Amino acid sequence: MAQDSSNAESHHKKSVLLKDQVRLVKRKDSDRHEIVPIQDPLSFEKGFFVVIRACQLLAQKNDGIILIGLAGPSGAGKTIFTEKILNFMPSIAVISMDNYNDSSRVVDGNFDDPRLTDYDTLLENVRDLREGKPVQVPIYDFESSSRTGYRTVEVPSSRIVIIEGIYALSEKLRPLLDLRVSVTGGVHFDLVKRVLRDIQRVGQEPEEIIQQISETVYPMYKAFIEPDLQTAHIKIINKFNPFTGFQSPTYILKSAKNLSVDQIKAVYPEGHTETMEQTYDIYLLPPGEDPESCQSYLRMRNKDGKYSLMFEEWVTDIPFVISPRITFEVSVRLLGGLMALGYTIATILKRSSHVFCDDRGVCVKIDWLEQLNRQYIQVQGKDRLIVKNVAEQLGLEGSYVPRTYIEQIQLEKLVNEVMALPEDLKTKLSLDEDLVSSPKEALSRASASRVAMRNKNLRSGMSHSYSTQGDKNLSKLTGYVTNNRRFDGRSVESSATLASHVYTCLISYVAFCYFASSIRWKLSIVY
Repeated sequence: MAQDSSNAESHHKKSVLLKDQVRLVKRKDSDRHEIVPIQDPLSFEKGFFVVIRACQLLAQKNDGIILIGLAGPSGAGKTIFTEKILNFMPSIAVISMDNYNDSSRVVDGNFDDPRLTDYDTLLENVRDLREGKPVQVPIYDFESSSRTGYRTVEVPSSRIVIIEGIYALSEKLRPLLDLRVSVTGGVHFDLVKRVLRDIQRVGQEPEEIIQQISETVYPMYKAFIEPDLQTAHIKIINKFNPFTGFQSPTYILKSAKNLSVDQIKAVYPEGHTETMEQTYDIYLLPPGEDPESCQSYLRMRNKDGKYSLMFEEWVTDIPFVISPRITFEVSVRLLGGLMALGYTIATILKRSSHVFCDDRGVCVKIDWLEQLNRQYIQVQGKDRLIVKNVAEQLGLEGSYVPRTYIEQIQLEKLVNEVMALPEDLKTKLSLDEDLVSSPKEALSRASASRVAMRNKNLRSGMSHSYSTQGDKNLSKLTGYVTNNRRFDGRSVESSATLASHVYTCLISYVAFCYFASSIRWKLSIVY
């Protein structure tokens, strides 16, 4: 029996290997084979290996040209994915549907309308390739919105041709495709990638691009592209973060310590500039994101009557908050376009700041946050060591708050909700306000107390199965404290994610407490 169980387990492990997920099936309408659809979406890297494996199998079973359709919304990473395949298999041919645009068909500036595609030329090119003939593929210039010439594409020695474009899985192409692949992005990074791409490719202004996305690109995606993507054999989610290679982040050290203006001026012996600022930060929640755990807000800032749109993702390298950021100046009218895309206003943070800066690029800010009704000191700059040195001169060491303001708001809201629990549950959970100011230390103390209580309960004969369940919940909680991400080669930790997980564990444990008390078991629980 043990051997049979071992064999079954071994077979199960083998069956979930990536290469074993790719299987062929004969098409009902022809003698050709296609891939059995893979139900679960794949990451960018896993999707790459699965597509390569699918190409190999299809080339073995099908004669003639192997035609692959690669589709997805604008900015999702289709071109990058295609180039990755091309680098691995240089003998394939790639045809971009962008080159089949016919600008004479544009109506109301809608360059994403499916009627814009010259399918007659595209389908003729595909038929000729299948017959073994070289084809003349159009060349489209985006700045002039016109066809500027043609390039010759020979029948590739690999027999594999990739058609890449937002409508590559359209009903006009689907019957011809041996493999259908979709690539979609995450949260609002499709948006920022599209903006960055069109600035470089078309020379448009950021606000003009985003307005175009809300008025034409997104509606076209929902109406025509998204339904086509559901027909893909392989679905890939590209979580590429455009900030990953960002070379100039801002390093921030923050403290709730009270300092006088004279104390701050003392760290600038060679002179400084001094200004007063008032900013309103509108935090926009991306479509489908959880407001309690979101780390990728879109921020619109109003400063001196001017509006800026900030794409950023915070990470922490305790005690630093690191903020890679891309900022565009926009008008307030853009807010309507973003809300049309599904963004919602999560909160508006008003901040009054007394700012001191020097020629080293280091700024010290006295921030008064109306929403939190308290003051913070920020030291920020591009040079990590100088920022640290200035903060130490101010005597901030040991008082750092490694959270952004929005994370602090999230955390305090979480704790306020937990502290509103009935008194008997708060006693059982051993909750106090320490979680606000220092959640990591509070959780560490709770961990030690929990271990001691568990041993006491085991000695008194409490059911081991429920003790084990408590241990599991505790290990989850304490595990989140030490669970890190990486940034620039250093260990990082997200307080917002921590807060979300703490909240999940607390609520789960509250439910468990109610269950235990309802059947009159005497449990003494310390969290």
